[in-house]
Amino acid sequence: MPRTRLYLFDTTLRDGAQTTGVDFSLDDKRRIAGLLDELGLDYVEGGYPGANPLDTEFFASKPVARAKFCAFGMTKRAGRSAANDPGVAALLEADADTITFVAKSWDYQVTVALGVSLEDNLEGIRESVATAVARGREVVFDCEHFFDGYKANPAYALQCASAARAAGARWVVLCDTNGGTLPHEIARIVSEVTQTIPGAYLGIHAHNDTENAVANSLAAIEAGCCQVQGTLNGLGERCGNANLTSLIPSLLLKPELASRYETGISLAALGHLSKISHTLDELLNRAPDRHAPYVGASAFATKAGIHASAVLKDPRTYEHIDPALVGNQRRVLISDQGGKSNILSELERLGLAVHKDDPRINRLLEEVKEQEAQGYAYEGADASFTLLARRVLGEVPHYFEVEHYRVNVERRHNSAGTLVNMAEAIVKLNIDGQMLISAAEGNGPVNALDVALRKDLGKYQRFINDVELRDYRVRVFQGGTDAVTRVLIEFGDSKGARWSTVGVSANIIDASFQALVDSITYRLLMTAG
Repeated sequence: MPRTRLYLFDTTLRDGAQTTGVDFSLDDKRRIAGLLDELGLDYVEGGYPGANPLDTEFFASKPVARAKFCAFGMTKRAGRSAANDPGVAALLEADADTITFVAKSWDYQVTVALGVSLEDNLEGIRESVATAVARGREVVFDCEHFFDGYKANPAYALQCASAARAAGARWVVLCDTNGGTLPHEIARIVSEVTQTIPGAYLGIHAHNDTENAVANSLAAIEAGCCQVQGTLNGLGERCGNANLTSLIPSLLLKPELASRYETGISLAALGHLSKISHTLDELLNRAPDRHAPYVGASAFATKAGIHASAVLKDPRTYEHIDPALVGNQRRVLISDQGGKSNILSELERLGLAVHKDDPRINRLLEEVKEQEAQGYAYEGADASFTLLARRVLGEVPHYFEVEHYRVNVERRHNSAGTLVNMAEAIVKLNIDGQMLISAAEGNGPVNALDVALRKDLGKYQRFINDVELRDYRVRVFQGGTDAVTRVLIEFGDSKGARWSTVGVSANIIDASFQALVDSITYRLLMTAG
C-alpha cells in the first residue's frame, strides 16, 4: 500500500510570535526560516504583512529556498470588495508562494465578536480566496474556532469550510483555536467533515490548552487530515501550539505511523532536530526545556542505579528510540540514587577510562553521595561532576588559587538623583606565585563577582575571552533560618559550547562564587589542558 503524504506547516514565526515574552527580530526570523527550510518543512508561515513594519519588511523577499513561504492575514472586511481591502492587498503584494486567510467559522464569533451577518462572513471567505487564486496564489484557509463552531452549529461551520474550498482554496485547515477539544472529539468531527471535504484538502491546527495538541493532531491525521500545523518547541499564545519537535519524530520513527505516512523530512535531517530546537531557544535567550520529549537533555537520561545498569546492557530497556536519530544522546545521571553503573557510564562519556574494579570508583561514588547530602546536584551540573571525578582520579591541574574576594552592595542616589543599587566586587588570585587583583561593578553581587573573576586571569586570559554567563538558578535546599542555598550556573562560549556548575552554601554569594570558580576551572581544563 502506498503511504499517504502528509504536509508539515510551520507557524513558529506567526503563531509562535504570540508567545508571552517572545519578540523576534528581523534577523531572528530570517535565521529561523532558514532552519525550518533545511529541516524540510513543506510550508513556513512568516507572519502578517501589513500589520507591522517588521513583518512587512520580512515579506519583501523570500527567506526560504525549498519550502513554500506563507503570508497570513484576514479575509476582506464586510462592506468593501477584496480588490479595495488594504489587508488583502498587503497579502497579494508580499513575496510569498501561499496566502493563509483566516476567518471565523463559529456563528457565535461571527455575529457577536465581529458583529457581521453570517452571510457577510461567507461572502468575505469566497471573495478573498477567489481573488488570491485569480492572482496565481495557493490559498490555505484557516477555519478559526472550527471545532467549537461545529459543536454549536455544524451546518454553518461546514458552510465556511466548503465556501473556501469551492472558491479554490488548496487547503482547508480546521482550527481548535481555544484548545479545549479532546482527541476523541477531534477524531469524530474530522471524520464527519471528510464526508463533505476529502482529507486530501484538510489540515489540522491544534492549540495546547489541555496538553493534547500533539494527540489532537495525530487523531486528526488518523481521521484523514493530510496537512498538520504546529510550531517548533510548541511556541504559541497561552499554552502554545502542537509541538512539531515532538510530532515530527513520532511520524518518522514510530512504525505504526511511518508505515502509513510519509513527510518531506529525511532521517538525515531529523538527526539535526535537537540542535535546531536548542538554536531556537538560544535565539530567544531561553534555557532549553530539559524535559522536552525527544530533544530535551533529560529525554534519554537515567537516574536510578538499577535502570542505569539495564540501559548499559540494552538501551531498549528504558529508551523508546535511539536518541542519536534526533541528534540527542543518552545520559546516565550521577546522583545519590545511582550506583557504580551510573558512575562508570558517565566516566566513559567523559572519556575517562577506568576499570570497573578500580577502588577509586567506590571512593568517587561515596564522595558524590556525601556531596549530594549537603545539597549538591550533579545531574544538572556536568562540569562540576567532571571536576569532582578528575580530582578523585588526580587529574585536575592547579590553575589558580583564590586568595580573597569581597563584594559590597550599596543603594544610593546617582548623579541624576535617581535611587540605584550598585554592586562592587574585588577578587584576588594567585597564579604561579603572581598576585592578581581585579575589581568590577555589576548589576548585582553575582554579576560583579563574575566580571571581576574573569577580568584578569593572567596567562590563562585568552582561554576565557569569549566565555559568558548564560543562566543562573537558585534553590533553597533546606528551609528555615539556617537554609542551605544551591546555585546552578550555566556558561557558554562563542562556538556554542555550554557547561553547568553547582555551588552550595548557607550564603548565596559564596554558593555562587563556588559555581563561578568551577566554571572557569572547567573551561581551562577543556581548553588549556
